[in-house]
Amino acid sequence: MKLGFVGLGSMGLPIARNLLAAGFAVRAYNRTAERAAPLAALGAALASNPADTVEPDGVVITMVADDAALEEVTTGPGGIGDRLGRGGVHVSMSTIAPETARMLAELHAARGTAYVAAPVFGRPDAAAAKKLWVCVSGPAAAKTRVRPLLEAIGQGIHDFGEKSDAANVVKLSGNFLIMAAIEAIAEAQTLGEKHGIDRTQLGAFFGETIFACPVYQNYGRIIAAQTYEPAGFRLALGLKDANLVLGAAAEAKVPMPLASLLRDRFLSGVARGRASQDWSAIARAVSDESGLG
Repeated sequence: MKLGFVGLGSMGLPIARNLLAAGFAVRAYNRTAERAAPLAALGAALASNPADTVEPDGVVITMVADDAALEEVTTGPGGIGDRLGRGGVHVSMSTIAPETARMLAELHAARGTAYVAAPVFGRPDAAAAKKLWVCVSGPAAAKTRVRPLLEAIGQGIHDFGEKSDAANVVKLSGNFLIMAAIEAIAEAQTLGEKHGIDRTQLGAFFGETIFACPVYQNYGRIIAAQTYEPAGFRLALGLKDANLVLGAAAEAKVPMPLASLLRDRFLSGVARGRASQDWSAIARAVSDESGLG
């Protein structure tokens, strides 16, 4: 299968590498051209704009930073929307607002093109190791067509039906849970430290016992060591996602007071110049407020 790929950031690049390794012919575009060089060295063809990644009636994957970037590469000048043509499939892996997913699905449907939401859970190291968890929603036939692509990048695919925005609601719900875990880990470790307990020992204990899961294990280590650079997922993007969670909550009339607190943590981190640190650096605010900063 010939495959277009748009967006070679910290997640997109390892995903595209794995697709190449699985035998797919990848034609890729990235706004910062030098970011595409490692992929070209592995045999990918490079495009000068998003549209040039697309084969008529083909498949294109987008993995870009936010809603505005996704709309630009889809409907803007040189975008993929008009080029895909009837029978084409757009697979969007970005974390976006449900309303953006619905809007793009409608635009594609008007052109005879299918839109499949396929956001993923996992940091860049998980992407490199083909250990992502993939959530999908969209037309059944299109999901069947792209399933081999998704199997090449992840350890499991979970189908949430045909609603265009369903997988994005799941993604936002999951990101909210991760944000909440980061805050909880930071508060627990700071409490322990203020009482003379080693942060690393405390984090390891909980990660091996009652919270023996990747989120508590991985973020427990990061927060205990307070190593927030280089970022696996930037704090500025955490702020974007917290705002998306609250937007989806407002649309559905769901009060989420903890999400509001988390949004303020991210906003404070950006204001303090921490936008490029890992999103787990919101833990620094807990230390600061406890006199340990």
